[in-house]
Amino acid sequence: MSSTDDNSWLDVSQLEPPEPMTAILDALEILEPGKFLHVYHRREPFPLYKLLQDMNMKWQTRCDDSGMYHIHIWPDSDKVAEEKAMA
Repeated sequence: MSSTDDNSWLDVSQLEPPEPMTAILDALEILEPGKFLHVYHRREPFPLYKLLQDMNMKWQTRCDDSGMYHIHIWPDSDKVAEEKAMA
């Protein structure tokens, strides 16, 4: 995982299930206030969304032109992270 001023970047595109889910949940445990987690994934992680909802997290998912998914995840209560994630 790498980090910038706005986000933490996690590439799980080469991992096999259930490793992407585990890596994402681990990264969320250490996510700094005011930052969002940017996940790079080869497929849309539908099973993750229910867990995020239960954890009071918000997310935004988009698929790029190459078919890869970018998922921005942040705590529901972190409005600074939300503003950065939605920019």
